[in-house]
Amino acid sequence: MCRGRPGRNNHRRVAGLTIRTTILKALVTGSTGFIGSNLCRSLLTAGFEVRAFHRPDSSLMLLEDLPVEHASGDITQPETILNAMREVDFVFHTAARLGRPVVVEDLYKVNVLGTRYLLEAAMQSNVKRVIHTSTTAALGVPRRISHRQDNHLLMNENNTWNFPARWWPYGHSKYRAELEVQNAVAKGLDAVIVNPSLVIGAGDINRIGGETIIHAAKNLLFAAPAGGLNIIHIDDLVDGHLKAVEFGRRGERYILGGENMTHLAYLNLLSRVVGVRTPRFTMPDWFLKSLASPIEVLAKIIPLPIGGDLPRKSGFFFYYSTAKAKEDIQFLNQRTTYKAVQEAYNWYCDHQII
Repeated sequence: MCRGRPGRNNHRRVAGLTIRTTILKALVTGSTGFIGSNLCRSLLTAGFEVRAFHRPDSSLMLLEDLPVEHASGDITQPETILNAMREVDFVFHTAARLGRPVVVEDLYKVNVLGTRYLLEAAMQSNVKRVIHTSTTAALGVPRRISHRQDNHLLMNENNTWNFPARWWPYGHSKYRAELEVQNAVAKGLDAVIVNPSLVIGAGDINRIGGETIIHAAKNLLFAAPAGGLNIIHIDDLVDGHLKAVEFGRRGERYILGGENMTHLAYLNLLSRVVGVRTPRFTMPDWFLKSLASPIEVLAKIIPLPIGGDLPRKSGFFFYYSTAKAKEDIQFLNQRTTYKAVQEAYNWYCDHQII
């Protein structure tokens, strides 16, 4: 639980007890999404007043039962952001463009320019701290050591972008957004960056991390791509955001991740949860990479569930270390991937998505 905003005493001692004398207010962008809505819920539980920033046409399904103050606007419209920041102590910037189909211009407009507008508004509003939700995608791709699962260097906060932007525009746009944060920090803003890995759990309404779970439930998983990934439970991710408010060091980035596992192991786990047959083999990365260009051409003609960026990342082991977050902000990735998948699957079933 957050003790108070940095540099300001929000407590007094009475009869040996610590009593909060002010109520802190948090602004959450992207509040109607998977991460943003769960963050709103946890902030309320922690005693914050919460202002939920979202577009006028956004679905409020995930906020229906929450006593939040609504602020209508658009991250690409600076005047609406500035209005939403009145009397705000902390800003949690989770809004981002992602998903399919990929419109590159929109990615940079929302993820980069929108972040710049938000940071400028935060400085004008004398916000005490901004928590910027980035992604491990902003770290680029890992070095290949070997094809053995147990012989890969874990990526950490020192990794930086090292991949052609046109091959992974989302990752590059989030890297560029981090540069905007660092530029604002250099100008005096107190900001901390958190880098989630693949987030799984209940409430993934846009099916960003959960699309594969839905495919598994439809028995559409025949083989796994080469390489590996890292999965974090949504509750661990939200806890990490709150820890970053209290313990994060200004200008630093923190990887918030969970379990590292091969794609084949992950798909087998999904199959067990939903009760279908398990994939038996891994497709070679050279084969998947050969499909990237044809997919990109075909995607210009008909809608596709994947883009060329996915096969281009085949064969990489996106394994991450959370050592810095554990040491600096007391981050705990204590919930299992199995629990995350089970809760996501149950949520999709309850809402008749599966």
